[in-house]
Amino acid sequence: MRGLLVICRMVKIEHSIFALPFAYAGAFLAQGGLPATRVLVFLTLAMVAVRSYAMAVNRAADLPFDRRNPRTAGRPLVTGEISVRQTLVFCAGMALIFVLASAALNRLCLVLSFPTLALAAVYSYAKRFTWLCHFVLGAVIGLAPIAGWLSVDPHFSPIALMLGLGVFFWIAGFDILYACQDVDFDRENGLHSLPGRFGLSGALLVSACCHVNTVLFLFLAGLLRGLSLGWYAPLALAAGVLWLEHRLVKADDLTRLRLAFALNGPVSLLLLAGALLGTVFY
Repeated sequence: MRGLLVICRMVKIEHSIFALPFAYAGAFLAQGGLPATRVLVFLTLAMVAVRSYAMAVNRAADLPFDRRNPRTAGRPLVTGEISVRQTLVFCAGMALIFVLASAALNRLCLVLSFPTLALAAVYSYAKRFTWLCHFVLGAVIGLAPIAGWLSVDPHFSPIALMLGLGVFFWIAGFDILYACQDVDFDRENGLHSLPGRFGLSGALLVSACCHVNTVLFLFLAGLLRGLSLGWYAPLALAAGVLWLEHRLVKADDLTRLRLAFALNGPVSLLLLAGALLGTVFY
């Protein structure tokens, strides 16, 4: 039991808040209201499982680098609180739960669960080859609203695509910000990142552009779905939070980076509120 608790701490299971609300938003918009309880239960199970799987794979893959990085020296795999074997067993368990939960939703979700697991694992190695690694992570979590949509309506939709692109740019944007704190370490250890390639000023500019795209694509999703003001008001608030996030981080001052990163939780919750207000309370 203690080992499981340590693993949950390692994968920061509480950070499911970043992706889970977008999966719910996709389901709400596809349904035009509250989906069936069964759908919400299996969608939740699938999302938490795949995110935990991806984080555990990432921690195992990054172990050689985490051992050398002072910022990550306290992670459980580095300190020995848990072993690589325990982590890999946990990965396998989460992958199985994800596949079974996807199968319980519908056949299309089951079929797509396997390439999703592969893509989720690819991110952990992308930084070894390309500074576009942030966009790989964006693609992984950008699947959340699309998965939510497909859990209700197993047909591809341009609305789901707009939602997915919004989350894609949102995740890539804040992952670029997060990578700014490791720019020196990445360069010294042959790891690729956008801050390492273009410097902090260039990275912050790209991150800001990503978040402009986030607002644009989510706005387009609302237009395509014909949502009410209930969608656009929370979207405007989320845009304000993103603006504040970028005001907090400067190329010559990263002291407030963690605070800026924490603001991303409210962004996802605001968009979930928008999906509820724009559909349930249309």
